[in-house]
Amino acid sequence: MKCPFCDSIDSIVIDSRPVDNYSEVRRRRACEKCGKRYTTYERIELVPIVVLKKDNTKESFDRDKVKKGILTACRKRPVPLEEIEKIVNSIEYELQENLNEVPSQVIGNKIMEKLKKIDEIAYIRFVSVYKDFENLDNFIHEITKFKV
Repeated sequence: MKCPFCDSIDSIVIDSRPVDNYSEVRRRRACEKCGKRYTTYERIELVPIVVLKKDNTKESFDRDKVKKGILTACRKRPVPLEEIEKIVNSIEYELQENLNEVPSQVIGNKIMEKLKKIDEIAYIRFVSVYKDFENLDNFIHEITKFKV
């Protein structure tokens, strides 16, 4: 592993711990050259997921794009970063079950389903962007549907 401080490739692992139900490993490392410490994460490399967008174009699944959307919806909300990371991981693992392409709507629906369980404001924020609300009536309808 290359040191982020001095670019040396010689490091030792000081501590190793499983993260997120053993789907990742967190490693604390020390550079043998400069002595600085840093953290790395290892995740199992999964089969690439192809996303079929609304306009029928295809792109690779981008977990950072999903995470960014969730972070935006959860901005200034009491949702821990670890919870957001768990959501992104669970969506990625659920999508692995599909052998072919995954429609973007499936990903959006999974995000909505998970946000609805953890924070109703974040859910409404995400839905308003995802469903492209154009007026207040759309918000009122979604909130009414949520409350039922």
